[in-house]
Amino acid sequence: MSRDREKPCSLCEKSAPVLYRIQYDGSGEWIFVCRSCWDQVSQNNPFYIYGGTWKARKR
Repeated sequence: MSRDREKPCSLCEKSAPVLYRIQYDGSGEWIFVCRSCWDQVSQNNPFYIYGGTWKARKR
């Protein structure tokens, strides 16, 4: 039984098999972002907090 799945990025809305759980603004809201968006919002951001990685393939 395959457990492959994808989720959309909260910022660009593209589906991805790996997403990063982050906070990137003062709202304190956790979102999931793709690698491309993660690279953009994590750099020099005082609000940035990493909260783990979501993967499409579960062990």
